[in-house]
Amino acid sequence: MNYLQDGTTLRSWLATTDHKRIAILYAISITAFFFIGGLAATVIRLELATPAGDLVSDDSYNRLFTAHGVIMVWLFLIPSIPSVLGNFLIPLMIGARDLAFPRLNLTSWYLYLAGGLLVLAALATGGVDTGWTFYTPYSTLFSNSAVVLTLAGVLVVGFSSILTGLNFIVTVHQLRAPGLGWFQLPLFVWAHYATSIILVLATPVLAITTLLVVAEHLWHIGVFDPQYGGDPLLFQHLFWFYSHPAVYIMILPAMGVASEIIPCFARKPIFGYRFMAYAILGIASIGFLVWGHHMFVSGQSLAASMVFSLLSFLVAIPSAIKVFNWTATLYKGSIHLDAPMLYALGFVGLFTIGGLTGLFLAALALDVHLTDTYFVVSHFHYIMVGGSVMAYFGALHFWWPKATGRLYPEVWARIAAVLIFVGFNGTFFPQYLLGVEGMPRRYHSYPEPFQVLHMLSSAGAVLLALGYLLPLAYFAWSLRAGALAGANPFDARGLEWQTRSPPPTHNFDAPPRIPEQVYAYDPNVATEAPR
Repeated sequence: MNYLQDGTTLRSWLATTDHKRIAILYAISITAFFFIGGLAATVIRLELATPAGDLVSDDSYNRLFTAHGVIMVWLFLIPSIPSVLGNFLIPLMIGARDLAFPRLNLTSWYLYLAGGLLVLAALATGGVDTGWTFYTPYSTLFSNSAVVLTLAGVLVVGFSSILTGLNFIVTVHQLRAPGLGWFQLPLFVWAHYATSIILVLATPVLAITTLLVVAEHLWHIGVFDPQYGGDPLLFQHLFWFYSHPAVYIMILPAMGVASEIIPCFARKPIFGYRFMAYAILGIASIGFLVWGHHMFVSGQSLAASMVFSLLSFLVAIPSAIKVFNWTATLYKGSIHLDAPMLYALGFVGLFTIGGLTGLFLAALALDVHLTDTYFVVSHFHYIMVGGSVMAYFGALHFWWPKATGRLYPEVWARIAAVLIFVGFNGTFFPQYLLGVEGMPRRYHSYPEPFQVLHMLSSAGAVLLALGYLLPLAYFAWSLRAGALAGANPFDARGLEWQTRSPPPTHNFDAPPRIPEQVYAYDPNVATEAPR
């Protein structure tokens, strides 16, 4: 009996402690929030197609981009790969029967769902107009929107993240199969281990910050209000101390996904495995030290800005190591351009562009001109959407046969990957040009000379939306009509491919064999395209 057959009632799903089923619950919830956030983005792009700002009012526009940001960051991007793919795969990848704390795992999903419903309740009562960053003093003194309810939702979702991170850390330390050493772990597991450390250490700072903003908003206690001896910049320090490491919460798991897909479809071992593992830990560590680069024009001292600028250039080094090693893995490989590989290559290219433009923003003189323009919007989306979402879709395609026991239509999957890549660049590359020309973000009307680039961006968004809808259609089709998948349809390595598809409830019918080398592909052996 596989895990999908182990109880078919709604109660059996809602009360499950099986990590695989909880991953499916997360996938359904996250997909719903993804399309709600995408709907807000659609209205934003429709509004910006014309310079007059004639579709919605300025206040409604503020609430739209805030809803888009809050939902996409906290309800999709941060939990997507860890809570869906991490939950499903980490026990399988280390030869364990489940996560260390199964009930805590289910609790984390309920907390996530409760936090998401609080955010939706805030939207239903008028939404919030502060932007997803909730900057003081506007959020504490002047906004009359649903600040308290939205922050309550973010707070609850944060506790879900802490529980997930704690569960992963204990699982990796305590439940590895006998003989499976640290340097025999897949880089996917290394990436989630580092991400979990960030979740456990940084998210409590967000929790106390949200509570302080709520208290200030309701009772004016004087933490951020200078009238009562507070400091508005203190909020930015606290918020970005969490929120810049949160960037790596979103991107490190994506790097782990790329590190699994690229060796499989290049038929080569990953280049520089140990350097890749150390680079993951380096990114997670340095990521805690660069929050001040969000505050170059906030009034912090020049000396502090110079230190944060230097550290921001420093964090690019381990990221560059990973891009170099992925490229070296591809060199002279037997490359197969199946759908997961197309997504992985798209991730590497878009992440590289996003990372390089991040160096522009780390330079003090350039940042003065580019901050709060569409250049920042584009940079952020190249990392978060071009990076994390491309990797998330790549992971769904790579492990879909393992999770469901069914194959999807490969041709349609490749078409969707190309559509997303082209649509993404069509949407966000013009925004780099808008930013360089001085177009501020968060404006619902703008001078006419900017219209051509906005029209290009809105046209690209149409292709991007089609690319996102296609997988929803053919994945649903594959559940009923897709060809049956074998245990290892891609001829991949890793313990998760040693069990049946879909896996049994307790993951393995027999103890998995521990390979000496984690990516034991032989580049000298010709193979057919994996399927």
